[in-house]
This record gives sequence, structure tokens and C-alpha cells, in this order.
Amino acid sequence: MRKKIIAANWKMNMTLAEAELFLANFTLEVGDSTDVEMVIAPPFTAIAKVSDLLSRNQNIKLGAQNMHPATNGAYTGEISIGMLRELYVRYIILGHSERRSIFGETDAFINEKVKAALAGQLRPILCVGETLEQRDANEVESVLERQLTGGLAGIDAEHVHDVVIAYEPVWAIGTGRTASPEQAQSAHAHIRKVLGTIAGEAVAAKIRIQYGGSVKPDNTEALMSQPDIDGALVGGASLDARSFSEIVKATARLLQ
Repeated sequence: MRKKIIAANWKMNMTLAEAELFLANFTLEVGDSTDVEMVIAPPFTAIAKVSDLLSRNQNIKLGAQNMHPATNGAYTGEISIGMLRELYVRYIILGHSERRSIFGETDAFINEKVKAALAGQLRPILCVGETLEQRDANEVESVLERQLTGGLAGIDAEHVHDVVIAYEPVWAIGTGRTASPEQAQSAHAHIRKVLGTIAGEAVAAKIRIQYGGSVKPDNTEALMSQPDIDGALVGGASLDARSFSEIVKATARLLQ
């Protein structure tokens, strides 16, 4: 059985003081629960502080929001695998739609990052998803296939197994709109089918696929109960400790 994974993407939010207060409240809410894997991906400025705080709670893993594929060099403003590993980062979000649309990241560049993350023993959370225009043009499946095959190109099945996929329809990110459970399940099922082509059906059956896009406590249960939805990558709702903990707890209740 695939273990559900709920990850918080704080994006460009949270000062050190805010991160510390969040974690104090969040850990109080979720206690020592191990039913669901939990990941916190703070901004780079807060990673060291969050890493130190999470060293006292092994049930919550540390993530990062981006990285450069090079090990070092003249890349002003970037951060490397070695820098993240030194802070005990375990997961790395790659290919987020905001990186693709705002910063022009291509499937080929994202593929470089995925390969570098795996080589550095970090677990990538590879984001894929269509825009509203692409959905209206009935291009959802072709867009997902292109992003998956591009992002995972040249990676063998053994290492594809270590990747988490996050399906995030761009039109549902930060808009308050959410894909219906049926729409999300359809996309997740197609993603798993494509993964079967890339890495074999046995591996595809084990890969966790998250949903992201205006996930909130009141829609968590309906989404997480779908057979191919294995968790959530949460943006806005992850900035509030109570809200994020309710998403985790709602997911855990489905497993009882």
C-alpha cells in the first residue's frame, strides 16, 4: 500500500519567527502521528531553523522548493544539492508551474534537476499539470505525458521509483478553484499509465502521486479517497498550522 504523503509548500512566505510558531502549533496538533508522511518545504532562509526544530520530531520530513543541478559554481542566487543535504533536506520540489511559467524552466532543465537530486540522494517531488487553456483544448493527457517523459528522461526504473509526482492543474493553484475528485482521479490515473510506460507497471503501481491545487480541509477527504491520489502538495492552506494539520488528520482518518 502506498503511504499517503502531505507536503507543505510555503513558497515565498514565513519569516524565522513565523516558521517557529507554525511548527510549535502544528506539532502540537498532529502529535506523534505516523499514519501519513508529512513534509515541510520552507523558503531557503528558514531551512536551517526548520531543520533544527524538526530534529526533535522525526515524523516530519524537511523539503526544499528548488535547487540548481550543478554542484557549485557561478550561479548567483542559486542553491546546490550539497548545501541542502548539509541541512538534512530529504525532499525537493521540482518543476512547479510557477518555476515553469515565471522563470522559464523547461522539461529538459527540470530533468537535469531530477537527475541531480536523485544522484544526491534527495527525493524529488516532480510537479506536472496543465493550464486552463490546455484543459479547454482537451490537451490534458498530452501535456502530462510530455512533462513526465521530459522530466524523467534517461532515469532508470529503480530511480523513477524514488520520485513523487505532484499533479497540479495550473488553473487551480492559488485560485480557490479545485479540480473535482473525478477530474483529479482521471488525471492521476493517466499519470500512472504514463509512468507504467516509462518504468513498468510494477514500479508505476508503487509511485506516489499527490494532488495540488487549492487543497483545503473541507475537500481533503473527497480527494484523498480516490484510488490514485496518494497525498497532497499544499500551498496556501499550509501557511496556517490548524488548517494544514486538519488536512493531515483528514487524510489519516481515511486509513483507519
